[in-house]
Amino acid sequence: MTKLNLTTQRKAIYDILQHSDDHPTAAEVIERLRDKGHNFAYGTVYNSLRYLSDMGLIRELKLGEAASRYDARTDDHHHILCKRCGRVDEVLAQTPAAWVQAVEQETAYLVDHSHVVFEGVCPTCRKSTIHS
Repeated sequence: MTKLNLTTQRKAIYDILQHSDDHPTAAEVIERLRDKGHNFAYGTVYNSLRYLSDMGLIRELKLGEAASRYDARTDDHHHILCKRCGRVDEVLAQTPAAWVQAVEQETAYLVDHSHVVFEGVCPTCRKSTIHS
């Protein structure tokens, strides 16, 4: 078992992610760190995010956007992305067993994890369209 090496910087970054429900980008993590009085180098933040991800403490989400987003919630769940504003929310519904079986049948893989990304328009953007 690998021993965790949680430096002061990694702990601060992990704390930011644990208290975020919006799946921030690295740039947003840096901004939040600065708001809390930390002034870490960009490289330190990016390397720390990679370390935390490699150790399984956070998830790096590549949701079709240019920048990765980060999630401290590591249990199996999915995400939904607003195509207008970029908001990302959690989807806790289980992947239907029939989907997993169909994928296994089509690919001959044994599926042990799934991550589905839904896309749509969030409630806030839908409201702003109605009132425009």
